Amino acid sequence: MKVVVAGGSGFIGRRLARRLVDRGDHVTILTRNPDRPAEEGLKWAAYGDGPFDADVVVNLAGENLFGKRWSQKQKAVMRKSRVDQTAALVARMASEPRPKVLVQASAIGFYGDRGDEMLDEASKPGAAGVFLTDVCRDWEMAARAANDYGVRVVLLRIGVVLGPEGGAVKAMGTPFRFFAGGPVGSGRQWMSWVHAEDLVGLVLHCVDNEDTSGPINGAAPNPERMNAFCKALGRAMGRPSWLPVPGFVLRVMLGEVATVLLGSQRVLPKHAEVSGFVFRHPDLGEALKDLLGR
Repeated sequence: MKVVVAGGSGFIGRRLARRLVDRGDHVTILTRNPDRPAEEGLKWAAYGDGPFDADVVVNLAGENLFGKRWSQKQKAVMRKSRVDQTAALVARMASEPRPKVLVQASAIGFYGDRGDEMLDEASKPGAAGVFLTDVCRDWEMAARAANDYGVRVVLLRIGVVLGPEGGAVKAMGTPFRFFAGGPVGSGRQWMSWVHAEDLVGLVLHCVDNEDTSGPINGAAPNPERMNAFCKALGRAMGRPSWLPVPGFVLRVMLGEVATVLLGSQRVLPKHAEVSGFVFRHPDLGEALKDLLGR
């Protein structure tokens, strides 16, 4: 198939592009820096205008949530990179030829901070007025507009992604390397995580399986509390998990972005499993061992 990937140079996009090329698909990565040499099965292109010459569009684009403090200016950048850019991609589908499917990234931030409540795709969004929840809701609404053009839309609500070259393992692993790792906040908040390999596999599953549409939670079937997550990370790295970071300290250090780490989301991938997707790394300890090689 011809597949267009927006955000294809990012942590997950790079993995996805490799898998698509390896299986024989032709991949075009949309980027702001398209002057890169083409490779076999893969080329680079500017975002541009006009209809897509593609069977599939996968949109993973979005400003890094943890890149900077959430000033009003930075919030505007994050919203634009998600909501406005998605709307622009969907607007291109108004003209033929159209892709058959849009796999659109979203996030479990859609659900807000929900304590111990078990959440699946039928659960309501979090409270209005919370930045990340509002962005996720508007992000998904922008993508759903592609349904009007006969495009199958999958809304992939992504959890905390684990990978050796990025995501939570890289961010949270740094203090563990210096024997200063531990849980943040109360430690009782739920973390809904997913191995990067499983997330890429789920994207491919949604591309290939015509029965998948609407919201699908991109999270492993066994979420863990923060305490357990940090203990498992410490074991995988051969380091103790002994130095907790109080919530107020994290808020001072990170500002509003700390709410992402302090909030609790116990998310289950009901639709993914019902559609036949099998997670290769459903257990946190095994997933971290696979990623860190211990």
